[in-house]
Amino acid sequence: MKVAVVGTGYVGLATGISLAYLGHKVTCIDIAVDKIESLRQGKLPIFEPGLEELFLKAKQNLHFTTSFTQGLEQSNVIFLAVGTPANSDGSSNLTYLFSAVDETIAYLSYHKWPTVLVNKSTAPVGTSDLIVERVEAACIQHVVTVASNPEFLSQGKVVNDTLYPERIVIGGDDRAIRVLQELYSPIISQSFASPEQTPRPKHLKGVPIISVDTRSAELAKYAANAFLAMKISFINEIANLCDLVGADVTKVAAVIGKDSRIGSSFLQAGIGYGGSCFPKDTLALQFISNTIGYDFKLLSSVISVNNSQKFIIIEKLREELGPLYGKKIAVLGLTFKPGTDDIREAPSIPIIHSLLSGGAEVYVHDPVALDKARASLPSTVHFMNQLSDALIDADGALLITEWPEYLEIDAEYLSSVMRRPLFIDGRNAMDTSSWRGIIEYRGVGISNNENKRINSNVLQSK
Repeated sequence: MKVAVVGTGYVGLATGISLAYLGHKVTCIDIAVDKIESLRQGKLPIFEPGLEELFLKAKQNLHFTTSFTQGLEQSNVIFLAVGTPANSDGSSNLTYLFSAVDETIAYLSYHKWPTVLVNKSTAPVGTSDLIVERVEAACIQHVVTVASNPEFLSQGKVVNDTLYPERIVIGGDDRAIRVLQELYSPIISQSFASPEQTPRPKHLKGVPIISVDTRSAELAKYAANAFLAMKISFINEIANLCDLVGADVTKVAAVIGKDSRIGSSFLQAGIGYGGSCFPKDTLALQFISNTIGYDFKLLSSVISVNNSQKFIIIEKLREELGPLYGKKIAVLGLTFKPGTDDIREAPSIPIIHSLLSGGAEVYVHDPVALDKARASLPSTVHFMNQLSDALIDADGALLITEWPEYLEIDAEYLSSVMRRPLFIDGRNAMDTSSWRGIIEYRGVGISNNENKRINSNVLQSK
């Protein structure tokens, strides 16, 4: 098929490159001239494992342009994959989306041929209906069919999640479902040759299609992210309780994660969620609920817990060091998760601002995101290209992102280079079996301070 993808962010690039790899002729459109020129030269604007390999294999089927006229020509399917950032009130900013919609409809009004216009951007319930209204106003509803096809990608795994999804959700009429089933048929049947760096999971024989109405598809995207965010906030609340009663959250999570009704994913306690999806989508769902007069109490609590959770490790740092003024603190990791260079809504940013406000000298390291972070952090932050330079003479180290190179840090090395070998693990990611007696270690919900435990008598009913 001939496919157009409007937008070259994470979703747009993953969609366009993957469909081109499967053999479709794909044109990616973006108004950012520099980004398009970079893509034409073979340079990806984002870091994502396996994406560059896929890009190189799919190049013969890929084209990049800033022109809607060139990009939309004779397309059987047009994907809208532009940003929908949060407004200050939590609502979704649909300016970019509807700008793309209007450009697309203007072109299709003149060049009328059957096409499916697919919204892949995360947008409020009813957005597809608004697109349909624009299509009908242009009198092209007899050739243009509108669909919703939400993505369920996890940054750091976008190639895996695009080629081997757990499900494909299509919201729309019979024609939209039929066309998109044909488009995705290699993924549905898993009949394509898998790329070397991102091999097919051994158990995967096929991918289910879930066909629904557009409003259900739109809400399903928000519901999925809100539920995962809820699991994260729940286990973080349990972790905070563990700190008080002397339990170990990793052991609690192992117990409840074995329950098939709960599952073990997203039960890793720490400093909370970040990134471009969970914070934005939970706020958007809260806004939708408030707008229609529904008090979504559980979601509000999820958001509140996450907002405060990131500062737990600052409290732990102060408990050990006292006032932070003049202390050198090493911050390990800037991205919101490993496997990506994305620092949007990353916990590292407010944590660093909090350290600076307390008078600390902050030295940061990240394997891929130093350049991006410079634009979001004050000039007083010290950016270290070498991990060792961040750790030397540090009074404490904070693990923010569990990059593999941090997980391999040796306790003896930390003890030899740090002024005080205090390591606060914001992700409960370190193997500390050999650290005892060498490093002062604090995790989240992993209590090792007997004097902080509540007396057992307090926990008993009177």
